[in-house]
Amino acid sequence: MSGKPAVGISLRLDLADGIRLGPGKADVLEGIQQTGSIAGAGRKLGMSYKRVWGIVEELNGMFDAPLVEAAKGGKAGGGATLSPLGEAVLAAYRRVEAETARAAARELARLRRRLAAS
Repeated sequence: MSGKPAVGISLRLDLADGIRLGPGKADVLEGIQQTGSIAGAGRKLGMSYKRVWGIVEELNGMFDAPLVEAAKGGKAGGGATLSPLGEAVLAAYRRVEAETARAAARELARLRRRLAAS
């Protein structure tokens, strides 16, 4: 290990005034996609159920259709899934994130080489 901190990009998309999609919200969507539940996403991300639920409510209000569809618990169990729009939004964010990282890789490497040793 070189002792230099990691260099990368944290991407936030400003879609409209007050409408922002960044790594935290994308991670929540991905957590729900992977675990099938809001609670599972919270455990995976080290967040409380209440915090994840608040982010889900915010995400569902950002677009013209919900991104997350939740089923109430009970005998049949609860759960949450991404809607088709949620899947599309997450995929678009991850594509922009990957393209941005590729475009910036050379400059980030130059900057990293110039960091003071830690």
